[in-house]
Parts: sequence; C-alpha cells; structure tokens
Amino acid sequence: MEYTIDCKGRSLGRVASEVASILQGKRDPSYEPRLVGDDTVVIKNVDQIKLTGNKGQQKIYYSHTTQLGHLKERKIKDVIQKHGMKFILKKSIVNMLPKNKLRVERIKKMSFE
Repeated sequence: MEYTIDCKGRSLGRVASEVASILQGKRDPSYEPRLVGDDTVVIKNVDQIKLTGNKGQQKIYYSHTTQLGHLKERKIKDVIQKHGMKFILKKSIVNMLPKNKLRVERIKKMSFE
C-alpha cells in the first residue's frame, strides 16, 4: 500500500515516527519483523515542517572524521541551510528504524515530493 503524508505544520518527530512505523510494516495486518514489508511512503511539503521548542538554537549534529580532535559540531539551522529539511527528516527516520540489514531496503521505499 502507498501512503502519502503531508508535513505541513506538523512537528519533525511526529512525522518521522509515523513514517518509521509505516516503513517497518506495522500498519499491515500481516506484519512480520523479519521481512521488509510492502508499504511505500510519499512525503509532501517537507520544507514546512516545524521544529518545536528550542531545537532551532540548541540541537547539534555531530560528525567525526576518525582523526583525533576532528569532532565537528553543526547546529540544526546550519544543516538546514546547507542540506535542506529533507536531509534532517531522512536522518531522523533512519535513526528510528531498527539497526539491522533491513534498514537500507526499508529506507528505499520512502520518497519525497
């Protein structure tokens, strides 16, 4: 089944958790944790997601280059300027999916409009 989710005016975490549960197949009556699932998700109006609380000023993304002393910090507003809101949403959905071999296959079933 194909789900279409409109993100206009909705918070980031609520949209991400809804998409993650659909991609796992938990809305399907024949849910099986060891299978990828048949459901696909189309996400609309990603740029109109709202960040609640003080996330715009306080949330920090970390990346490391594996060299000593090369831990980089970027605030969410800088990440949005560079990569866009699609990157933020996709990263939060990927982190909500189970950490196993099926994660890559499940994330392929998601698309943006």
